[in-house]
Amino acid sequence: MSRVRDSSNCMPSTILVPDRDKALHINAQSLFSIFRNSIMSRHDTHAPETPATRFLRQHGMAYSSHLYDYEDHGGTAVSARELNVNEHAVIKTLIMEDENAQPLIVLMHGDRKVSTKELARQIGCKRIETCKPETANRHTGYLVGGTSPFGTRKPMPVYIERTVLDLALVYINGGRRGYLVGIHPHDLLRVLQAKLVDVAN
Repeated sequence: MSRVRDSSNCMPSTILVPDRDKALHINAQSLFSIFRNSIMSRHDTHAPETPATRFLRQHGMAYSSHLYDYEDHGGTAVSARELNVNEHAVIKTLIMEDENAQPLIVLMHGDRKVSTKELARQIGCKRIETCKPETANRHTGYLVGGTSPFGTRKPMPVYIERTVLDLALVYINGGRRGYLVGIHPHDLLRVLQAKLVDVAN
């Protein structure tokens, strides 16, 4: 019989597995790594095919698929509730433009807002503002509420709030309303060739 010792985060601190006369000790971090890699390598066979998922596969990115019941104007609060995850880990994709109407993407925690004034200062622009829905759609090819930073209609510079990298896993739109993908934030940074900013309010 194996013995599991519980811990406060519901992960075992030690698992003892009899191996003849010896006990094999496996630490929780190794177990979590194995479990995480297993989850991230699986794809829901019912998940939609979108330009975003094609982009992720073309770049060899590991991701998990998460479908939920979309609600108009519900935002990340609804997706976090439906998926039973912290809204801080649900990353919203914001399409903005500078004073010359040049578009850019900002990835921000679902429970935070972007200081456009600070963003403009950090990236060397005079002014940054959020695009109108029809303008965002034209730039990305996605409907508002289903906007993904992956596989957009036109290439755009991407900026990620620095503290997103502190998370073990993030959930971000997969290119359709009611569909998020789970991905490691450092993979997000790499595949999008994004720049880090500190603009959260």
